[in-house]
Amino acid sequence: MPYLYDIIILTDQRYVNPAVRDEYIANLLQEDRLVAEALQAHGLRVGRQGWDNPDFDWRTTRMALFRTTWDYFNRFAEFRAWFARARQQTQLINRPGLIEWNLNKRYLLDLQQKGIRIVPTTLLEAGSCLDLAQFVAQQGWPEAILKPAVSGAARHTYRFTAQEAPRYQQVFDQLLAREALLLQPFQPSVLQWGEVALMFFGEHYSHAIRKMAKPGDFRVQDDFGGTVTPHQPGSAEIELATRAIRACPQVPVYGRVDLINDRDGRPQVSEVELIEPELWLRYKPEAAQWLAARLVDTARQHNWL
Repeated sequence: MPYLYDIIILTDQRYVNPAVRDEYIANLLQEDRLVAEALQAHGLRVGRQGWDNPDFDWRTTRMALFRTTWDYFNRFAEFRAWFARARQQTQLINRPGLIEWNLNKRYLLDLQQKGIRIVPTTLLEAGSCLDLAQFVAQQGWPEAILKPAVSGAARHTYRFTAQEAPRYQQVFDQLLAREALLLQPFQPSVLQWGEVALMFFGEHYSHAIRKMAKPGDFRVQDDFGGTVTPHQPGSAEIELATRAIRACPQVPVYGRVDLINDRDGRPQVSEVELIEPELWLRYKPEAAQWLAARLVDTARQHNWL
């Protein structure tokens, strides 16, 4: 079958031809456009499709680049079935092995084993049992965070004090019965300093932003009223984020490392996003060109082009 495209930019159906274009949608479309134009500047034939488009034949594109597939964690079974098919029909970027590793936040423990400072994390497998209040008390955590191991956009993310833990036991049990969960100590610095995100293309740092929660909330995502500003990271932030990227199973084409300060003001990794990271290219438009260059170099090295 002949290739109709060199690369498809992956999104989800909500963003293919959105009828409503608020600021959130406008930013998304702008950044996908920046990526498409940067790839086209290399002479590539570029398309854009929802990952779940039942009518698209993935054998007609050499590569597919994850960009704004921001519904996959709410449709995980569907996504896994599509992923299993698509990886046999086209080259996914980042590569399938990296995506498999990054789908589940247990990867934080892999990074910790490699000497990367992470937010302290306890992984609980689906089907296990735990007395939430007793565990939090034993850890000595004044406050805790509960979240699924497979998640995004703060899905089922809860903050509670040690005294409030019994109130969350029921929702905790319901979630744990069907999916793995993470328990972490709440990091108070997120309320004053927010969360910093550093963007990488290969091992090379590109730019950074700071995410801040709205007053009265702890969730920094814009879904919950969080705000974003450009950030100039310090050497400790860049050094830790670079080490985290190098500690991945293989160097990604692109990725994002999120950092939160601990109680002593030291950065620690809260997330490494290699599947569909928001890259905030609107704050650094030339970074789309760096992404395209890294992708093209990788593709040529592996004879995908």
